[in-house]
Amino acid sequence: MKSVTVQLSDFEYSQLGLSKSTIPFSELIEIIGKKITKQTLEKSVQLANQYGLSKMTMEEIDKEVRTVRNANNNT
Repeated sequence: MKSVTVQLSDFEYSQLGLSKSTIPFSELIEIIGKKITKQTLEKSVQLANQYGLSKMTMEEIDKEVRTVRNANNNT
């Protein structure tokens, strides 16, 4: 088995919620993936609020999706 050393600042270590200094690489990838997913979701919510999309009803969202799909299918 090979080892890889990754250096993190105390802040980064804390931000990732790490509690031990040695973890499998697959676990590190999973932790980082979850962190990126959470950041992406938070940014999506922020943009939805900024552009008023968060106030759309499910019917309005469905209509927009159908409109885009129909436009893509007709091109």
